[in-house]
Amino acid sequence: MAVVVAARDEEERIGTTVTALRRAFRGTDVLVADDGSRDATAEVAEAAGAIALRLPRRGKGQALSAAERAAPPGPLLLCDADLDGDLSPLLEADADVVVARFARPHGGGFGIAKRAARTLIRLRSGYDATEPLSGQRALSPAARAACFPVAPGFGVETRMTIDAVRAGLRVREVELDLRHRATGRDPAGFLHRGRQLRDLLLATGPLAANFRGLRLPLAGWAVGVVHPHVAPVAALGLADDLWSGPERGFRAHLAAGRTTGMLKLAGIPAYALLRTRSVSAAALVALAANALNQLDTRPGRALKAFLLAAAALRLPRRDVAGAVLLLPYDLREMAMLGDAGSNALGAVLGFGSVGRLTGRGRIAAIAALAGLTVLGERRSLGTLIERTPVLRELDRLGRLP
Repeated sequence: MAVVVAARDEEERIGTTVTALRRAFRGTDVLVADDGSRDATAEVAEAAGAIALRLPRRGKGQALSAAERAAPPGPLLLCDADLDGDLSPLLEADADVVVARFARPHGGGFGIAKRAARTLIRLRSGYDATEPLSGQRALSPAARAACFPVAPGFGVETRMTIDAVRAGLRVREVELDLRHRATGRDPAGFLHRGRQLRDLLLATGPLAANFRGLRLPLAGWAVGVVHPHVAPVAALGLADDLWSGPERGFRAHLAAGRTTGMLKLAGIPAYALLRTRSVSAAALVALAANALNQLDTRPGRALKAFLLAAAALRLPRRDVAGAVLLLPYDLREMAMLGDAGSNALGAVLGFGSVGRLTGRGRIAAIAALAGLTVLGERRSLGTLIERTPVLRELDRLGRLP
């Protein structure tokens, strides 16, 4: 077994927590995932006997995922950095996920986040959780495989419960006499709860693995909400996000036959043709949607391309507002566009260019996009970007290391 602790700016408490854990679970590795602390959290944890993983700040869920990868095979015990109390009864309960339920009240708010978490767990899995936000959990090897990598941010515990129940595993809560620091009814406390609610909603929606293997919320469907005229394109992309197979590229989808990629290949131009009544306009929309999708292989890449193209086309502000709002979340790997977002944003560009490009201009744009599609089929566009100095620097701008 290994004990995993996510911590940020906890130098005053982490030493006591690690010492207590090592005393209670002798011979067990205690891994502290230091989530970009600005103080000496990692140093204090190491002095107390823990293995400290120094990570850039990416949130609780991603810190736990990184620590889980570093932990040896077997069961896991998860623990908050400011905990005071004995967690050993969690290991004695007969279940795959054993959650510590606090015997005495420990929250300082109005219970909104906890009620929201309970409701979301019930809606997604049918399980009634009493302590849905407790970070004190024992996971069997089966639960570890079902739940990791976990959802990002403060939605980690809620999604962990949902994933375990939906995998057919047993979840049990055990009441323990535990204490930890509670957030108060002050501006900092309410800001924390606001982030919790945001993360809960994102974590319980559709998730997908990014290029690092981390699970992130798929937020690209929101483009279809902000821009209703591309909602069908976003829906086709979301279907590909949720149910796609291993196929990548036109040739692979054509060879496989009935795939969600083939559904997009037929559906996007058909919808564009229905809306524009023009074959050239439909080709422009479909190729633009595919081009943005080809570029969505690293955080922020497709959104930057969209914003540059939108500026060149002089699209109205309402067409770029959604992309500007999504860019920080995509760059910081708090969410990802997925096919739903990249295809939909490409369609926004396509429809926006239909009225601005006519005649030779439209033909030139179609030829350029078709050439980009063929190039992407034969070579990696990401590799070409990395090998071009100006594009490489623009691509990395604002992205996490």
